[in-house]
Amino acid sequence: MHRYRSHTCGELRASDVGSDVRLSGWLHNRRDLGGILFIDLRDHYGITQLVARPGTPANEALSHLSKESVVRVDGTVSARGAENVNPDLSTGEIEIEVSAVEVLGAAGPLPFTINTDDGVNEERRLEYRFLDLRRERMHRNIMLRTAVISAIRHKMTALGFNEMATPILTATSPEGARDFVVPSRLNPGKFFALPQAPQQFKQLLMISGFDRYFQIAPCFRDEDARADRSPGEFYQLDVEMSFVEQEDVFAPIEQLMTELFEEFGNGRHVTSPFPRIPFREAMLKYGNDKPDLRATLELVDITDVFEGSEFKAFAGKHVRALPVPDTAGQPRKFFDGLGDFAVEQGAKGLAWVRVGDDGQLTGPIAKFLTEENVKVLTERLGLVPGHAVFFGAGEFDEVSKIMGAVRVEAARRAGHFEENVFRFCWIVDFPMYEKDPDTGKIDFSHNPFSMPQGGLEALRTQDPLDILGWQYDIVCNGVELSSGAIRNHEPDIMFKAFEIAGYDRATVEREFSGMLRAFQYGAPPHGGIAPGVDRIVMLLADEPNIRETIAFPLNQNAQDLMMGAPTELDEARLKELNIALRKPAAATEAKPENKPAQ
Repeated sequence: MHRYRSHTCGELRASDVGSDVRLSGWLHNRRDLGGILFIDLRDHYGITQLVARPGTPANEALSHLSKESVVRVDGTVSARGAENVNPDLSTGEIEIEVSAVEVLGAAGPLPFTINTDDGVNEERRLEYRFLDLRRERMHRNIMLRTAVISAIRHKMTALGFNEMATPILTATSPEGARDFVVPSRLNPGKFFALPQAPQQFKQLLMISGFDRYFQIAPCFRDEDARADRSPGEFYQLDVEMSFVEQEDVFAPIEQLMTELFEEFGNGRHVTSPFPRIPFREAMLKYGNDKPDLRATLELVDITDVFEGSEFKAFAGKHVRALPVPDTAGQPRKFFDGLGDFAVEQGAKGLAWVRVGDDGQLTGPIAKFLTEENVKVLTERLGLVPGHAVFFGAGEFDEVSKIMGAVRVEAARRAGHFEENVFRFCWIVDFPMYEKDPDTGKIDFSHNPFSMPQGGLEALRTQDPLDILGWQYDIVCNGVELSSGAIRNHEPDIMFKAFEIAGYDRATVEREFSGMLRAFQYGAPPHGGIAPGVDRIVMLLADEPNIRETIAFPLNQNAQDLMMGAPTELDEARLKELNIALRKPAAATEAKPENKPAQ
C-alpha cells in the first residue's frame, strides 16, 4: 500500500465497503458522541468520515489532536446506517473504522476557524492566507479560476490563436497608470518597468507576422485597490489579431465569453448576441460606460424641457429623468428610500412625481411643472397611471454618476431587475480625447495606441473632442471586463495623435522607438482586446470582491501581509544597486508595518 494513501477523501463509495484503505488529510472537524469519535478528514478532493471506537489507540491519538493537523489513517470501509447517510457528501454513504493513526503534521492554535465562515476580518485572513485557502468557498473559487483558465487556453487554441509569452522586464510607458520599476544592477542609474500590459509587444508580434496571438498575461500597475481591481498585479487574456476590423475582433471574443459563462455559470442564462452601445448613448441612458443591463430601466435626457424654466432646481442644468413603471402599490418609504440612496451617492436629494389613476402628476415637485412640461414629459417618457419619475439635475458628469446608480437601485427595489443572468454588451465609439476640467489640457481618454475613426484626416480637421476612436469595452452585469481597440499602425497618424495630446515628436520617438521603427518596415492593420481573468472569475463565482478569486492577493494598501512585502533593502543591497533613498518625513517615524488590524 502507498506510504500515504490508497484513496483520496472524496473517492470512496458504498461499493468499497469491506475494503482496507489508507487516507491522508487534514482534521477538519471532530465530534465526541458517548466516547465514540467521529472525525471529518479533508483533502483537496473531499471529506470522509472516520470512526474511532473508545479504548482504541486511534481514539486516544485523534482525541488530542488539534483541528487542521495532518494525519494518515488506516482502516476499513463500512456502510453508514440509512438514517446516517449524508447526501451532501460524495462519500456520505460510508465511513472508515480507524485502526491506526500517524501524525504527519501537528497544527498549533488556529487564528480563526476553518470549517465555518465566522466573519474574520480580511486583514487577518490575508496574513494567514494559507489557512484561509483551506476554506471550502476559497478552495472552490481558486479551482474555478484554474478551470476557467484551462478552458480559455483550449478555446482560444481551437479558435486559431497561438499562445506566446512576452517580456516581464521592459521599458516604462505612458499607458494610463503608474509603473512598477526595477533597478538594473548592470546598468547603474537605469530602471526596467514591469509591464502594465503586453500592449507594445503584442503589436510587435503582429508586425512580425504571427497573425493571431493570445496569452494569459500578468500585468503590473501601481494603482489603488477597489472591489473589482486588485492593486499591484492582475491577469488578463491578452489577444491580438492582424488584418481585422472591429467586428472581426468581436466575433471570437463573443463566442469565447458565451461559452465560458454558459459552461461555468451554474445555469445562469447568457444573453447573446451582445448589443453594441455607443459610449455617448451609454452615458445618457445608463449614466456610465459599464451599464448593468439586468436593470431594465433607462434614463432619459430632458434638459431641453426645462430650458428657460422658472423652476430653479432644473433651470440651466443638465436634467435626467428615470421613468419607473408599475409603482402604484409602492408606499411612500419606497420614494424616500431611493432619495436616501441618492444622497449616499452624493446628491442633495431626489426629485420625483407619480402618475395617479386620473393621469394627474403628484409628488414633491408636481406643483412646479407647467402644463407644457407635463405634456412633453408624458409623451417623451410614455407615462401612464402607475408610473413614477425620478429626476436628477446638475453638471453632466455628476448627474450621470448619481442617476446611473439610482437607475440600478430603483430597478432592484421596483422589480425591474433580472436575476440569474449574464447581460453582456459592447461599448463602442469612445471619444479619442478628453479635456482635463482643471487644466483644460487635451489628453487621451482611452488607449493612446488606438486608430482614430477617420484616420489622419480627422486628426487634422476635426475638433479633438469630436474625434472617435476605434475603441471598445466589453461589459457584463455592470462590470467592465476588458478594453480593446483597432490599433494605430501608421507613424504619421501616431505622431499627430500624440501631438494633439501634448507629446512632441522627440518624446514620441524616445518613448516608442521600438514601435515606430517596426511601423516603418510594413505593419499590418491589427487590433485586439484583453479581458480580465480575475474579473471573469469574480462574476462566475458571484463574489463581490476580486480578492476572493485570487490565491495570494495584496491588501487594499498594496501589501502582502503573509510574506511581509514590500520590504526595505539594507544599505549593502542599495549600494549594489546604486540607489540612494529619500524618504518622506512620515516614513521615518518608527511604526509597525504589514501587520493586520487586531
